[in-house]
Amino acid sequence: MKSARFAAVVAAVVAVMASPVAVAQQGYPNKPVKIVAPVQPGGGVDLVARTVAEQLSKSMNASFVVENLAGGGGVIGSRTVANAAPDGYTLMVGYVATHGTNPAVRKLPYDAVKDFTPIAMVGGTPNVLAVPASLPPRNLQELLAYAKENAGKLSYGSAGQGSLTHLAMEQFRTAAGFDAVHAAYRGIGPAITDLLGGQTQMMMPGLAAAIPHIRGGKMRAIAITGLKRHPLLPDIPTLEESGYKGFDGIQWYGIVGPAGMPPEITRQLNVEIGKALADPKLRERLAAEALEPMPMAPDQFGKFMQDDIARWSALAKERNIRLEE
Repeated sequence: MKSARFAAVVAAVVAVMASPVAVAQQGYPNKPVKIVAPVQPGGGVDLVARTVAEQLSKSMNASFVVENLAGGGGVIGSRTVANAAPDGYTLMVGYVATHGTNPAVRKLPYDAVKDFTPIAMVGGTPNVLAVPASLPPRNLQELLAYAKENAGKLSYGSAGQGSLTHLAMEQFRTAAGFDAVHAAYRGIGPAITDLLGGQTQMMMPGLAAAIPHIRGGKMRAIAITGLKRHPLLPDIPTLEESGYKGFDGIQWYGIVGPAGMPPEITRQLNVEIGKALADPKLRERLAAEALEPMPMAPDQFGKFMQDDIARWSALAKERNIRLEE
């Protein structure tokens, strides 16, 4: 009997050790790790993916490779990762679209909360209320007066219906009480191009995307989101200090994996990403791209994403913003 029980225990242990998760935890990572960037190359998501891959490759002495899997505003990449094995070898840059605004405005083939493991927040950049340099207003008071004088004649651009650049601008337009027509573009690039050309009169892009044009004198910053002024634009007030509460939403980027990842691997990745974000050289590199490191524990990051979804869901419901597939 004792021999039979012993054999059964050994068999059970062997079965557990042979499972994909158990094998994954032995000397993780022992094969290349894929980080999915659910967008085309270029831009903040791709930058974060490649920065994290580079840092983890060095610190964990392993191969972390980036795969750009664009389509559907981040939906294709997100669905692929949600369906991947939760062994730590498929990760993704989850960001404000995939785990913030998309769930708020559209039906998705994945659950942004239940189908993912939050691993680590990387950083964020505020949105900036901007106008073309050719427009007369030079500050928020002048812009609001101009908007009311030209009621029904102005338009604002966004990276697309239901994007953060759309929702943030709708939030501000409603709070400030002026009319402007929404012009939805396929991405932030063409939206900025038309703003600079004067086809639209205002928008709220992420600071990382806007800062080259602000520095070049073609775009004028009026105000920024967040609770404090940004070091790259120290003279530009926040909407909060200008009397508009609730404008602390940001363009944020983090690392997620499929639901059910081993806690040990999640913690290991979180610690290594946290160490990288504490490095002064990396912080300086991110700061040059207007990205502020925002390290968080996995549970803190998970709550952050849930709160962001709730924030934009409430606004989308209030403004009746819904993206029909």
